[in-house]
Amino acid sequence: MSDHIFDPQAALAAVGRALPDGVSLRRLTTNDLEAAQALSREFQWPHRLEDWQFAVAHGQGVAAVRDGELVGTAVHWQWGKQHATVGLVVVAPRMQGQRVGQHLMHAVMAGLDGRTVLLHATPEGRGLYERMGFAITGEVRQHQGLAAPAQLVALPQGMRLRPLGRNDAKTLAALDARSAGMPREAMLRKLLADGEAVVLASGGEAVGFSVVRRFGRGHAIGPVVAPDLAGAQALIGHWCSHYAGRFLRIDVDAASGLPEWLEAQGLPRVDTVTTMVRGGPLERGPAVGGWALVSQAMG
Repeated sequence: MSDHIFDPQAALAAVGRALPDGVSLRRLTTNDLEAAQALSREFQWPHRLEDWQFAVAHGQGVAAVRDGELVGTAVHWQWGKQHATVGLVVVAPRMQGQRVGQHLMHAVMAGLDGRTVLLHATPEGRGLYERMGFAITGEVRQHQGLAAPAQLVALPQGMRLRPLGRNDAKTLAALDARSAGMPREAMLRKLLADGEAVVLASGGEAVGFSVVRRFGRGHAIGPVVAPDLAGAQALIGHWCSHYAGRFLRIDVDAASGLPEWLEAQGLPRVDTVTTMVRGGPLERGPAVGGWALVSQAMG
């Protein structure tokens, strides 16, 4: 986790919110993650303990506790000095209807004043986020399944896919920052170290890339950065062929042109979430080269 000091109780007090009886807030720690992973499984989230560890290592979290038991979480990630994302907001079923999620959100957002904040909302959470000042900016489609070998995608002359090079990380971090609308170099370097990457090159220069990593039931593709739809398809298709017959997941912009193509690769749409931003505007997505998320939580 980040060394930045974050005090959820003080944050909640600062915005004048009283907690339900018996519930307290504190900082989420690595000792909470097994309980957090068990809580998320109650909602059929696929996250392994390792997936929680990766996500929280780059952020700050709030834990809601009652009688010594973890009953809710929310996490934020600060990217540079101007941006943040919020996710992993989950509340135990037995605590639903007691505004625990609302308290978690107010606490986790209190540390983000002055930043442009992105989140991806389920239908259940969208009303709360709208009341907190978030505006709808789009949709993300979750596709997953047993991948089929992808048909070859024709790339413009001079473009090709190549393996990740030893000196690519800095260039890829810059490409990711532009496509995501926020700088995430430390997180990206960890993804490149732990996962697999392929680079889209033009005349030897990296102009795009994609990463695949272990996640949930199999592997997740993301981020995917490319100058156009054909480049994105080539990068994704590489992993569909490489992992043909195995479980893959990818989260893409609904308006990207990718959802229909992904269906043909054996990756049907299984869910849709709403993209919401507070303090925007935020330039990201296919128009600036961003075709797939790292995750719904982290953006």
